[in-house]
Amino acid sequence: MNFAPLTLPTSAREPPIGLFHAEDFRLTTGTCADCATIPQALWYFADETIAVPRAGLPVAGFTHGIEPHQDVLRWAAAQVPGASSALPPLVWLAAPMVLRGARLSSGGQRVESAGRSWSFSVVPKIPLNRSYYDNVSIAFLAQRPLMLRGTTRDGNFTARVIWPEDFRLDFAAAAQPIEPNATALHSLVRAEPRGGAQSPFAAMTLWERTRGAARTWENAPVLAAILNGAQGDDDEAHGGHFALITGRVGTDGAIGDWLTNNFYTLDSFSEKGIIAAMTPLDNYLGDLNSGQAWYRPSYLIVAILKNERIASHIQGALGRVYNQFYRHQLRYDHATMNCASISIDVLRALGWRIRARGPSSHLLAAVGLPYFAIRNRSIAKAEQMYDYLTEDRTRLFPAVAFEEIGSDLLQFATGQASHPLSSFEAMLAEDLDALVFLRVPQLPSSRAWGDYPVVSWREYSARVPADPSLKQIIPVPERPFPENLRDPDLLPPPRRASARAVAIWALLSVIGIPWLAWRWWRNRTKGRPNS
Repeated sequence: MNFAPLTLPTSAREPPIGLFHAEDFRLTTGTCADCATIPQALWYFADETIAVPRAGLPVAGFTHGIEPHQDVLRWAAAQVPGASSALPPLVWLAAPMVLRGARLSSGGQRVESAGRSWSFSVVPKIPLNRSYYDNVSIAFLAQRPLMLRGTTRDGNFTARVIWPEDFRLDFAAAAQPIEPNATALHSLVRAEPRGGAQSPFAAMTLWERTRGAARTWENAPVLAAILNGAQGDDDEAHGGHFALITGRVGTDGAIGDWLTNNFYTLDSFSEKGIIAAMTPLDNYLGDLNSGQAWYRPSYLIVAILKNERIASHIQGALGRVYNQFYRHQLRYDHATMNCASISIDVLRALGWRIRARGPSSHLLAAVGLPYFAIRNRSIAKAEQMYDYLTEDRTRLFPAVAFEEIGSDLLQFATGQASHPLSSFEAMLAEDLDALVFLRVPQLPSSRAWGDYPVVSWREYSARVPADPSLKQIIPVPERPFPENLRDPDLLPPPRRASARAVAIWALLSVIGIPWLAWRWWRNRTKGRPNS
């Protein structure tokens, strides 16, 4: 399929895709027959616009017959940070055409860009999606310049992605330093009512190497972490979402072309059409169905770097992990291998020793296992609760991962790290030029307003209705992975800790508890006289 992208950039050169040159990619769909991308990855994007590396260019690989964590460890041991030139296996662009600097008419009927005008429409709402773009969206978006991804036909532009271009870095913002710890990041996320869902976009400079100097950030490489807040209409989404980002600062501080590494379950169809992928930040946040900004506020901690070697190293490792993810060697699990878990594991494998906050409660998990099974009438749900309570909170909660990464970046920058730095951490500390916090509000629509994400089970329990019948949960259909795409070298999934706990309780119920009851009965009857 041969696309002709309609791009109207402000300069002669098309903006990059993350850290990569746009001209190193070509547009296609998942039906591509001559792509170097593995078939398992292409399968998920049969009807989607993607960018794939041009023929002859190096593409991220993977190692057969090995766990993904070990794959990253071996790859990192053989790589000098910044030396890898491998391109991502694919980037999800969502639509083939782009308008930049676009303006929507006050009634939302037309759009203009670079002296041209089109009638305007948006892609349909996915049936399972509960809310959508409406008149309040139009009123908000008509006030600002926009970047649009979509298609044109017969003088009409149909938008798939809408991104406000005034959501960008502020080169003139006054410095607002904070304490270099997780508590300060925690407070910053919660500083505005409802986590800033209805507050203006904000860009705050938390630290810079040379205060008072001109900020020459344009085209500088960046490494960022994004935290998405809680949804206001889904009781399974109070924990938020998390992703790692790399890219370059765009013209006048633009951030939409940064590459977001979104890990999400592959084995069910999202009610909003989300597909796990590397994708530009504008699509990650602004896709009319799947964009995170349409249903909750978001927060970014952005490291502006003097050298791209660390960001490139992380992106190279993530390319390998995506291959293992699409081929199902790495399986998504909400408790033990979610968006935060996968990202934290990659960083730790590369040498970033992100602090583990530890589990919520091993004791509660062990003692409560039979109670959870009886209450939910499900061993599987009891096992999941056990795994939630025993998992390292840094890997479990997106907000905790965000706070610990942000805390480390602030400590690296200010020379206040709590431990001797690894070679990876020392390199990152050396390359830091500035740290910026961004707060992205929820885009107005018919959806309920979101909030900041929770960081503990106590907070989660306080938000969820005690009556199960009152919980807002969106059932979604399964997406079975085709058997013909399963490689023969796939290793079985690791045994979960909850499976061992269930086995112990089963043994107790069959042998231990009857034995204890017999001992109790024997002790009670031992001293009684014979009748």
